[in-house]
Amino acid sequence: MIKKLHHAAYRCKNSEETRKFYEDFLGLKLVNAFEINETQTGRKTSVLHSFYEMDDNSCIVFFEAPYQSFVFKDQHDFDLHIALEVSYENLIKMFEKGKKEKIDTRGISDHGFISSIYFRDPNGYVVELTAKNTSYKGISTSNARKNLQKWNKKNL
Repeated sequence: MIKKLHHAAYRCKNSEETRKFYEDFLGLKLVNAFEINETQTGRKTSVLHSFYEMDDNSCIVFFEAPYQSFVFKDQHDFDLHIALEVSYENLIKMFEKGKKEKIDTRGISDHGFISSIYFRDPNGYVVELTAKNTSYKGISTSNARKNLQKWNKKNL
């Protein structure tokens, strides 16, 4: 059985710019960084692997692989984003901090059970900070399968 998220991994353009965003701006601690020079299959490479830790010990990690092609683009929220939970007070502080530091900042969006703000990191990824509203009672699973089946019937 799966216990929890250990890490989610992404490519980055520049490890130092990425560090500034995730450590200096968001406040995640850089807990590890190491160069990979050879893969497990013996292939030579040159990649920096860096880890940013959250309170539950899970991490967001990045690979800077300057010698491997990768197309960076500004991602759309529906295509790719990561949502990180914060307190409502921290949500407000981070919204103001993003605006003050001229980081691409959107929100505050009230989704009913949560409120969210959105940033764009230096790699083009959307980072959502989300806080539970007082009405939050967990993610409802009561209609999940029914709603999926309804969608499939309509769209397949």
